[in-house]
Amino acid sequence: MKKLLLATVALAALPTATFASEADGHEVSAIIVTGKAIGYKAVNSVTATKTNTPLLDVPQSISVVTRERLDDQAQRSMADVLRYVPGTTVGQGEGNRDQITLRGQNTSADFFLDGVRDDVQYYRSLYNIERVEILKGPFALIFGRGGSGGIINRVQKTPTADGLAVRGSVSANTFGAWDLAADINAPISDNAAFRLNATYESLDNHRDFFGGERYAINPYLAVDMGPWKLGLSYEYVNDDRVTDRGVPSIATLTGQPNRPITGYRDTFFGTPGVNRAGLEAHIVKARLDGELTETLNWSTTLLYGDYDKYYTNVYPNGPATGQTGTVALFSYTDPTRRQNLIAQTNLVWDVDLGSVSNKILLGLEYGDQDSVNQRRNGTLSNSTLNLANIAYPKVTFGPLVRNTESNVQFASAYAQDQISFGEHVDVVVGVRYDRFEIKGVDLIGTPRPFARTDEKVSPRIGLIFKPAENISIYGSYSQSFLPRSGDQFLTMSAAQQNLAPEKFTNYELGAKWDLRPDLNVTLALFQLDRTNATTPDPNNVTATINIGETRTKGVELALIGRITPKWQMSSGYTYQDAQLSGNGFVQLAQAPKHQIAVWNRYDVNSRFGLGLGVVRQSSQFAAIRTSTTTTLLPAFTRVDAALFFEATDRLELQVNIENLLNEAYFSDAHNNNNITPGAPINARFTVRSRF
Repeated sequence: MKKLLLATVALAALPTATFASEADGHEVSAIIVTGKAIGYKAVNSVTATKTNTPLLDVPQSISVVTRERLDDQAQRSMADVLRYVPGTTVGQGEGNRDQITLRGQNTSADFFLDGVRDDVQYYRSLYNIERVEILKGPFALIFGRGGSGGIINRVQKTPTADGLAVRGSVSANTFGAWDLAADINAPISDNAAFRLNATYESLDNHRDFFGGERYAINPYLAVDMGPWKLGLSYEYVNDDRVTDRGVPSIATLTGQPNRPITGYRDTFFGTPGVNRAGLEAHIVKARLDGELTETLNWSTTLLYGDYDKYYTNVYPNGPATGQTGTVALFSYTDPTRRQNLIAQTNLVWDVDLGSVSNKILLGLEYGDQDSVNQRRNGTLSNSTLNLANIAYPKVTFGPLVRNTESNVQFASAYAQDQISFGEHVDVVVGVRYDRFEIKGVDLIGTPRPFARTDEKVSPRIGLIFKPAENISIYGSYSQSFLPRSGDQFLTMSAAQQNLAPEKFTNYELGAKWDLRPDLNVTLALFQLDRTNATTPDPNNVTATINIGETRTKGVELALIGRITPKWQMSSGYTYQDAQLSGNGFVQLAQAPKHQIAVWNRYDVNSRFGLGLGVVRQSSQFAAIRTSTTTTLLPAFTRVDAALFFEATDRLELQVNIENLLNEAYFSDAHNNNNITPGAPINARFTVRSRF
């Protein structure tokens, strides 16, 4: 710790820097347009419609977490971000990946980078991200397959033409985790700039035996060639950490749900030295934007990603037999190689026909994704863990039980028109055609080839009424689909090959009101129907079960922006009822009925500020409720706080306190017996410096 503090002081003394940004109220000369924000409030998005559109004119519920808020809350992961976005539930992801539930729909693949698919299972960092956009409701028109309950889009930091700027930070928390980050923007000429983001993180938390490290670097070159703008980005990510799948459940009263076992908040239910997850990724992105005429613009993005990942784990495979009884364990190791090549091109034409304005989008997308996946089950020296006298088993891994190779090729064409009938009525209408083809082979025993081709048409329509320039009332209808190969298309059974894709249909009514340019309130009522539905079998983690049709109904309310010149707030509430249609007993997994999240920053003066946040989440089932013993995660309330001090114009000090009241809670789950205990009270100290 002494060395860490010395490093903190040393870095604070370096002449590092910050950027003038739209979030600071300054105009920046961005070569690549990513969107505008005023503090915590986002103004527009280039993702939601694939056109540069004010959020007020998008007929859909959208939450945007700006860079300023990411910094104020000292957020380091997607889980940190989404904890403060009601309507979004963080999943455990088996301790090796980001996984979320949106409007009752669980996914590990509905992640995007600048609007391009980023579907590999890993932990995404925020060091090179300008904002995180959460678009809710199925949205195949813009994003293609998946996106069943919504999508998460990360918007990358881009070079600017505002001169040399350097920013550095160092932080450490009371568990012993620490990280360094640098952000350097350098003009190369009058029309070109280079930006370099880099980070190193030493990982630690309250859990026994947890640890690891992640480092990443992202150079980005942007060139302004008059009507054409070019961006070239390369990112290298290396992540190595302990795989931790939490604690099991325990039975309570007969006929009542199981509950997470208590008294083992820090106890590791794996095998030290065996539980490990690693990722090495190379991600190359090229983007070319062009102004063909004054009313016609063209944009093309090409993304190539090479991902080499493995995870090995020992984990609870059943409920505890008693508070000091035994817990069944299971183990496997699972390496995956994935190569993604995705190309996307869009043409946007602004044309007026009399008093009717049209913004017409025509787009094409092509993807080629190669995957190789294997699995070996582990043999344990003792298949149970004795809670009265914990002795971790040894593990040996046997022959392959899964060995598959697959190739996915998809091609899409889409068209959208944003029509303005004068100042008060807008219509957004569009349709997308997708062709999704998977071919693969299961190499265990006699090779078994599998293949399926799906062709789907996905419509979207939205009607917007604007009684005033700063108010919109909207209604929308949208669809999406998910092929039977699922999120990760690693394999497909003979039965799945004969099943139609799952279908998602969303109905939404809402209102958006910009009380001021920097303050917005939104309201949305929605219904999401899922047909041909399947879900992971809570009694067999490698299988799925058909459950028919599900329905999620709910209400979302949000207030975001500057309440007073000194007070910023981001707040939201979501009510949702997610169940099997016609059978209220069968509740969907990880879909709490009530979620509240409020974050405040109050600047006492120009140098000193305070932060206060509250997250409230009602109880939720860890897996789909199919029996009276399905595990129920208790409701919880977590309070966070922060102190901000600008010591000089070049030096900022910050302290963030998580779980200020030391609430004992369970933050997330993967299934009935892989449940993560929330962290006790802890603090993160951050130093930022700039010139």
